[in-house]
Formats: sequence, structure tokens, C-alpha cells
Amino acid sequence: MSEEELLTAAGADGNMAWLMMATALVLFMTPGVAFFYGGLVKAKSVVSMMMMSFGAMGLIAVLYVLYGFNMYSEISGPTAFAGNPFADFGLNSLAVEDADGTGMVNVAFAATFAIITVALISGAIADRARFWPWMLFAGIWATLVYFPVAAWVWVDGWIINLGSMMFPDSGVEVIDWAGGTAVHINAGAAALALALVLGRRVGFQKGIQKPHNVPLVMLGAAILWFGWFGFNAGVVAAPLGVPEGNAGTGLLVLNTLVCPAAAIVGWIIVEKLKDGKSTSVGAASGAVAGLVAITPACANITPLAAIILGLIAGVACALAIELKWKLGYDDSLDVVGVHLVGGLIGCLYLGFAAIDTGLFTGGGPEQLIVQLISVVAVLVYSFVVALVLGFAIEKTIGFRVKNEDEIAGIDVTVHGEEGYALAVR
Repeated sequence: MSEEELLTAAGADGNMAWLMMATALVLFMTPGVAFFYGGLVKAKSVVSMMMMSFGAMGLIAVLYVLYGFNMYSEISGPTAFAGNPFADFGLNSLAVEDADGTGMVNVAFAATFAIITVALISGAIADRARFWPWMLFAGIWATLVYFPVAAWVWVDGWIINLGSMMFPDSGVEVIDWAGGTAVHINAGAAALALALVLGRRVGFQKGIQKPHNVPLVMLGAAILWFGWFGFNAGVVAAPLGVPEGNAGTGLLVLNTLVCPAAAIVGWIIVEKLKDGKSTSVGAASGAVAGLVAITPACANITPLAAIILGLIAGVACALAIELKWKLGYDDSLDVVGVHLVGGLIGCLYLGFAAIDTGLFTGGGPEQLIVQLISVVAVLVYSFVVALVLGFAIEKTIGFRVKNEDEIAGIDVTVHGEEGYALAVR
């Protein structure tokens, strides 16, 4: 084997190793969501909250292998809704034909994105949702919304082709490196819809409850940040659906560090000015807001621009979580304020700051226009489908627990377990 062949083989092995590691990192993020959300709810609802994330891990992984990856990978052009789900049902053909295993690992990596997107939605309905109706919603919403939207954004759908269709000579395309639209706006819009369907918690008012376990919240945020390096930088190793970027893995990693760091600063400054104290939960929430904002932009902005983005996201999301008290929708754990708003900021920021194509970085308005169209379309589509689906479930089998169960805490009534079973000896 020649030196060139050896280097090529070593590169392929390294690529496979990193993709496997990134898959594990992104999968670990969903237990991170469970810890983060679990610490924020009351002590008698922590099991229910965490089970929604673990339920999503079980259900969505299975559905993705059965037909979700086909809907993602087999899409053919901007007029298609999704690929044929039965093209390779259960991926039997891929298992036989995938000699080096790259395709199968790519399926696993892509599945982890679907899992965490669904899990994120659950925070909006904390303390008042029944488990099996949630699982029904999760499976249908993933099928009708996440699987096709991911294909639109990353493979060969209308969003990835929007720039060339609208501005064929500009070289501009929609930028969404790792899921500002497909993950965060998608989940945030669905979360808003479910919050409206299930209605307000009993006693809904500002200060309705404090996080029951702050260290659990901090642990969840730490796991999310740790896994996010696989989320953003793992994409470079995926053989299918890799977006266009302006730099290598180094920029992805650095921006994934510095943007959430700046968002922490922005969030805790707002807390200090508004409430007189900066909190650890605020710092954790700021980190997540910055991670959400950098997700679509990490490959296409400079580190300085990432710092500015982080500050903007931290400040904006810290203010946005107050909207639920003014507008009256009960988004229990601020999925809308952090993921929907953070995703919108990260996607639209590219219209101004994307390297070479942003309005302030040498480009014209084209980048901003295609970014705006893509985020509005995904937001509206996800919201409408989630609203219809949520209402259908609520009116048929019932989605929300009884008020008395909500007040008492739903762990025992829904799961027969307690998060903290303390015995007096």
C-alpha cells in the first residue's frame, strides 16, 4: 500500500472514530436534558419529567431505524415532502451493503438529533402531562414534522435549495449547520403549541415554583455543553447531509465554547439589573441559550461574531422567558424563551454576520431573506401540526392529568415511583 493510500485509510478510520464518538456525545445530551428539566420541576414530578426524555430515546430511535432515516435520506428535490419511508424499511439493505459501516453509524448519529429534538418539547408541559399521550404525540410529530423538516434543511429539500431557486447567481443558500431550524425552532414551536393545548398549571403566576434541585440543573447544563461539541463538530464527519461551512472543525469547536460563555455573561447581567441577584440557574440557562444560538451559525461566523451572538442571545432569552407571564401561555420550563427565541436569533444573525454573505460582512440582503423565509416556514409548520395533533389527543384519550394529581405531584400517579423515597429509620 502506498503512502497516499495509507494516509487515506487512516483518515477514513479517524473520520469513523470521530463520528462514533460524536454519536455517543449527542445521545448523552438527552439524559442531560432530563437532568436539566428534572431539576427545574417540583420534587414530586421529577420522575415524570425525566421519563419524557427517556421515553423519547426509546421510541424515536426505533422509529428512525424503521423508517425515519428513509424519509430523511431518500428525499428527491425541492418539490418532495420527504423520502419514501418504506424504501428500505428497517434498513435491511443498508445493513448488507454497508461494507465499512459508515452508513450505519451515520444513521445512529442522525437518530440522536431526532431524539433530542423531541425531548426538548417536553419541558413546556412539565408537571401536567400524561406519559403515554406524550409518547403518542412524540411518535406522530417526529414522523410528520421532524423527519421531513430535517430532510428539507440538510439533504435535498426546498430549504437547502431555497437560495439557488430565489437568487441563482448569488451563491447564497440557507445556512443551518446543526439545527437552528430543524432542531430548536422546530421543537420550540411545537412546545408553544402544546403549552396552549394543555393550558396553564394550577396556580399559574410568577414564582409558581422554584427549581427543586439546583445541582441537578447545573449537572444537566454541563452535560449538554459537553455533548454539544459532538452536536456541532460531529457533523463534519457525517457522510450525508453535511452543510456548507467556511472553516474546519477548529472554528466549530471554538465557537461552541465562546458563544455560550458570552451568553452566560449576558443572562446573569440581565438578572442582576432586573432582580438584584445573578443565579446559578440563570447561568445554566444562559449557557443553553448560547448553545442554541450558535448551533446554526458555528461554521459561518468568526469567534468575535460568536461572542457578540452569545451576548445577544443571553440578554434576549433572559428577557424572553418573561413573555409567558405577560401573554399568559404556560411554558413550564421556558422552551419557547430559550430554544425558539435562541434558534431564531442564531438563524437570523447569519443574515447579518455570515462570513462573506452576511449584510455586514460583504454580502447583500439575500442571506437574510432566505434565513427569514426558512425560519418562519418551519415555525409555522411545526406549530400548526403540533397544535392539531395535541388537540386531537387531548379531546380523545386526554393529554393532561387531573388537577388533584398535578397539585400532589404526578410521579406516583403516573409512574408509581418517587424521585426521593426517604424512609425514617
